[in-house]
Amino acid sequence: QVQLVESGGGSVQAGGSLTLSCAVSGYISSDYCIKWLRQAPGKEREEVAQINIGRRSTIYADSVKGRFTISRDAAKNTLYLQMNNLKFEDTAMYYCAADFCYSGRSVARGQGTQVTVSS
Repeated sequence: QVQLVESGGGSVQAGGSLTLSCAVSGYISSDYCIKWLRQAPGKEREEVAQINIGRRSTIYADSVKGRFTISRDAAKNTLYLQMNNLKFEDTAMYYCAADFCYSGRSVARGQGTQVTVSS
């Protein structure tokens, strides 16, 4: 059973940086895509970034491209989301999720970590 635990959220001023971590326990299949999602109050959930475990490829939402970087340390069973040049609109609850890449079927999702950016 896969479990995901996020950490690293907090409050930061616009233009600042934060690094989120997602500690992963359980077997991670090469068929999985690990994603960072976010949801702000009153807004739809947005997929921010994902990493394809098997292909080792990454995808980013246009809203964060060039500012956020997703990475994985397999030895530490941890995924990261480095967030630079944060904007007010990046304020949201950030979740780590594991899905099957091709079907999109959900495998696991963490509880989330709050990121608040002040202007």
